[in-house]
Amino acid sequence: MLLEKIDALLDEVQKAHAENAEQLEQLRLKYLSKKGAVSELMGEFRNVAKDQKKAIGIKINELKTKAQEKINELRDQLETQEAQSDDIDLTRTAYPVELGTRHPLTVVKNEIIDIFSRMGFTLYQGPEVDDDKHVFTMLNFAADHPARDMQDTFFIEQSDPNDVTKNVLLRSHTSGDEAHYMETHEPPIRVLCPGRVYRNEAISARAHCFFHQVEGLYVDKNVGFTDLKQVLLTFAREMFGPDTKIRLRPSYFPFTEPSAEMDISCNICGGKGCGFCKGTGWVEILGCGMVDPHDLAACGIDPNVYTGYAFGMGVERIANLKYRVSDLRMFSENDTRFLREFESAY
Repeated sequence: MLLEKIDALLDEVQKAHAENAEQLEQLRLKYLSKKGAVSELMGEFRNVAKDQKKAIGIKINELKTKAQEKINELRDQLETQEAQSDDIDLTRTAYPVELGTRHPLTVVKNEIIDIFSRMGFTLYQGPEVDDDKHVFTMLNFAADHPARDMQDTFFIEQSDPNDVTKNVLLRSHTSGDEAHYMETHEPPIRVLCPGRVYRNEAISARAHCFFHQVEGLYVDKNVGFTDLKQVLLTFAREMFGPDTKIRLRPSYFPFTEPSAEMDISCNICGGKGCGFCKGTGWVEILGCGMVDPHDLAACGIDPNVYTGYAFGMGVERIANLKYRVSDLRMFSENDTRFLREFESAY
């Protein structure tokens, strides 16, 4: 009885065929898997009489060998057919390529650019490797000014302390882009400057040695602080929702006077107070102010005719508020599990 069953399976294996990889896998599972025909026969083999074990054992091994040979033969045929097919893409990679997504910082940066573009700001990107003149001197940082201590700069070359154009550095803020732009363009100026900046800081959950900023500049006749306030209010409501409130607190920056820090009503608790806003209901997002007349004059713009405002924000800071990312290091560690969380962010 068992020998007849094995012979029937052998005949079945010889006649087997497969038109694609899926059918081939079904054949393999039918005969050679743990629950396949050969395994079932081995289970029945335990109950065979001793005088028949040798003959039946040989037959089972023959079936297993024939089944494996048949599957290998069919696999070779399918591969040959695929290689000869006109539909095959010979430039295709050997492994499936997963589609990537935009980085959360790119998503937020593009959203910031889009909002200000709709308010008439054009885009300008300056050099990441710059000189002392544009990053500091033209922005009212005197050689011995204590404000220089606000930013721990990566200097690449400091060959001549008396010639600031020869002091090469990694820019510590994108405000230097504004100096480049004002130096080469006449008012009216309405420009947005996004870019990566570098500071010699210890890396932690709240700080990094590189991060991203977006600077905005508007220079024209009769520009006032109220113009700045309205632009920033529009930005805050576009970015964080129509119910967002802002407040401006007096502050200090060498390149603006008067200067201010801008807070928004906490978008997590709605201004009621929570752990994220430390119970105040407000979260700081950027610095701003009226362009110092010194900066205008240093760039060849008459401060008696023109005035302007400037503002600057950290892209990571905005991303933290939108997506509640508590650790800045996550943005640069290339952890695909973290990045996949933003697949639907745009």
